Amino acid sequence: MQKNFPLTLLAICIGAAVAASAGAEDLTQIYQQAYQADPTLATASANKGISDAGVGIARAPLLPQLGASLGYAHSDSRNSSISAQATGNGDYALVPSVGSSQGRSRTAQGTLTQTLFNWGDISRLRGARETARGADASYDAAVQDLIVRTATAYFGVLTADDQLTFAQSNQKALEKQLDQAEQRFKVGLSAITDVQQARANYDSAVAQTIQAQNGVDTARESLEQITGRDFGDLKKLRDDLPLDKPSPDNLQAWVDLALKQSPVLASSNYSLNAAQDNVSASRAGHLPTLSASLVRTDTPSWGSSDRSFGSAALNIPGNGWSGDTTIGVTLNVPLFSGGLVHSQVRQAIYQRDAAQDQLEFTRRGVVASTRNAYRAVLAGISEVEANKQAVLSAQKSLEATEAGFEVGTQTIVNVLLAQQAVFQAQSAYSLARHQFVISGLQLKQAAGEASIKDIEAVNALLQ
Repeated sequence: MQKNFPLTLLAICIGAAVAASAGAEDLTQIYQQAYQADPTLATASANKGISDAGVGIARAPLLPQLGASLGYAHSDSRNSSISAQATGNGDYALVPSVGSSQGRSRTAQGTLTQTLFNWGDISRLRGARETARGADASYDAAVQDLIVRTATAYFGVLTADDQLTFAQSNQKALEKQLDQAEQRFKVGLSAITDVQQARANYDSAVAQTIQAQNGVDTARESLEQITGRDFGDLKKLRDDLPLDKPSPDNLQAWVDLALKQSPVLASSNYSLNAAQDNVSASRAGHLPTLSASLVRTDTPSWGSSDRSFGSAALNIPGNGWSGDTTIGVTLNVPLFSGGLVHSQVRQAIYQRDAAQDQLEFTRRGVVASTRNAYRAVLAGISEVEANKQAVLSAQKSLEATEAGFEVGTQTIVNVLLAQQAVFQAQSAYSLARHQFVISGLQLKQAAGEASIKDIEAVNALLQ
């Protein structure tokens, strides 16, 4: 007869892990690894950098623009002509004229321009700043999401380990029941149907153990996907788990807190603001722009000209310099662009309306998530307590059923059912304990205040 069953999940887990607990990794260590290696958080960080750079891009057109150019030119020309010239005795003679010239010049120009008024660029800068703030909020949301995802995957591994432990324990117990049934059948104390029933339950337990082992592998793979590396044993949740209610113990207070500081909601709100600035930037296509400019040009030149008139030749040097300074103000008034601006305004308005609808959708989602998480914490308290009692009750029921089977008042079927009830109660208790911890983190996340301190608080519950 099988007695002295473990009364709680933790008693089994501690008994199996005492030797390895000293070197086991805890939640804080796993989170630090996830923070460094999680690709989802890295993507959010990159998007944050993209948006921050976008502010500088949008600001650039409003700042002074300075440019310089340097040019060099070389010219080489030749020409010839024949003209009639007086000879001095009243006659005229045809005299050929041949000339050539070479010249070089260097042009240096500096241009300084400054936008004085461009509402479109101003609106685009405002929109870029809102987008950057939204990216910052999205990054904060990604950090909080990583906290919950890491904890969920961590406790998913612990739950899977417990399921495997319970499945193996159940398999051993059913194997013992099968051996007892076979021995009783051999001495004529039971029918063959008892043996067959015990064997069927044992085979089912073997399948459950295989399935539980696969569940462990799957759960570890999920955690490795976040951390980017393999890990060893994990510290387990201690037995004296505090079942504290949320603080404050008021649903509406948590909803108000979520509406005030949820980074997900803040990101959607910044997106709406950016969309509104985009509408203003599109409408600015109808407005005039004003800019000032300063242009300075220096052009030195040098060269020579050769010219011959009949037998006479003349060489004329040609050096010079010119410089210009131009200061001006330009007013640009758009008149008609083929309907482009009108279409851009309509598109921007639709984008703003879509952002507004998304904000409302996000707001409702935040409220629903907060309420559900709050209720899950309260329900989790009762669920943990109820499942703990269920383990004790199932254990006592199994012991009584086994005692009745020994004296002939219970059948082997009743014993097998009682053993299965113990296995199911232990599994449910393990899952309820782990889910209670996760629900607390999910409530913090929904309210927008999940932080490393919550990871450390949960880590203190491990051993």
